[in-house]
Amino acid sequence: MFSIDTRGDKPIYEQIIDNIKELSVKGILKTNDKLPSIRELAGILTVNPNTVSKAYQELERQKVIETIRGRGTFMCEIKSSEIDVERLKKTMEKLKDICIELSHMGFDKNKIIEEIENIYKEIKKED
Repeated sequence: MFSIDTRGDKPIYEQIIDNIKELSVKGILKTNDKLPSIRELAGILTVNPNTVSKAYQELERQKVIETIRGRGTFMCEIKSSEIDVERLKKTMEKLKDICIELSHMGFDKNKIIEEIENIYKEIKKED
């Protein structure tokens, strides 16, 4: 499904969140697709079930997934009309920090935009 970098700086639960979101954006995980149970995913990734549980809780809070008792955990439909303003604000701050860092590395505005477009094409598999 995806890999986790246990030696990286980013917490494992955040890596799980990011991977599930990326698979959704790429169309690999679609609305109503069933996700592995917490124990199953923990076994696949060889991480603590509490770590997967924390990731799933955050994904539910963000309305990316939904858990139905007795049935499992499923991907939710992506609704652009339901924008979490606080989450958007935090994301835009991260983007600002990245743009500042790239500028300090010598990237100009056009190069930054080009790199963002390349990343978007990679995610969406555009030509």
